[in-house]
Amino acid sequence: MPYLSIRGARLYYEDTGGSGEPVLFSHGLLWDSRLFHRQVEALRGHYRCIVYDHRGQGQSEPPPGDSVIDLRTVYEDAVAVIQALGLAPCHFVGQSMGGFVGLRLAARHPELLRSLALLDSSAAAELPLTLARYRVLTTLTHWLGLRPVVDRIMSLYFGRTFMRDPERSAERALLRRQLVANPRAVWRAMQGVIHRRSVEGELHRIQTPTLVLVGEEDAVTVPEVSERLHQRIRGARLKRLRCGGHMCILEQPQAVNVALGDFLEEVERTSLQEDGLQCASG
Repeated sequence: MPYLSIRGARLYYEDTGGSGEPVLFSHGLLWDSRLFHRQVEALRGHYRCIVYDHRGQGQSEPPPGDSVIDLRTVYEDAVAVIQALGLAPCHFVGQSMGGFVGLRLAARHPELLRSLALLDSSAAAELPLTLARYRVLTTLTHWLGLRPVVDRIMSLYFGRTFMRDPERSAERALLRRQLVANPRAVWRAMQGVIHRRSVEGELHRIQTPTLVLVGEEDAVTVPEVSERLHQRIRGARLKRLRCGGHMCILEQPQAVNVALGDFLEEVERTSLQEDGLQCASG
């Protein structure tokens, strides 16, 4: 299995290879690199697709001890992954927590990114009311694991359309098992995410072509949060998906694939046109 040794942790990754422009996928909290398998299958014919697991999640190792894995650490890991694999500049696709990482990359290391896709994500810190609720979930996970709270997490992560669809009951059961399979130590990542700092004051720095995608039924990062991202990131595109919750990527994979594929194609086309103009003027 391929691993990168990054600042005291071994991070698991997969790389399709190929000569296409690289696309790096960064998953959300409580998931892992498998989250993007439908997107990788859709894009791998045209792009080099790389997925990785955040430290302490999936097949990546947590750092020693019992300390919180904060967002600064996870963001710095992403910088190191891009540099170690020679991906810069790459397209970056972040879902929720992965989007928190992507925003920090775009604002602080724009030379590393070719484009940014934010799927059901936010630049803000948690509001006091939601922070209090998430602290309870994190504490329970710390002592008892995810099983006692998995139903609550499912209701937060997935929209009502998906949760009520009788034809997708087997899919819901599989996703529930995947969540429960997280070790108790995942509380360290949960704690880091819920106590993240706002980066709304850094959004004006972002010049990277950006797609903001959100589900109309997202209860974690509600559509209004994505509307603010769209308004505050210069030139950002906004895509709202009907009948999708916080996990649009799982609930509406085909719609996500189309939106993402169209966005990446537009970025590549614009880049080629700009290169052509530079050659002509040279």
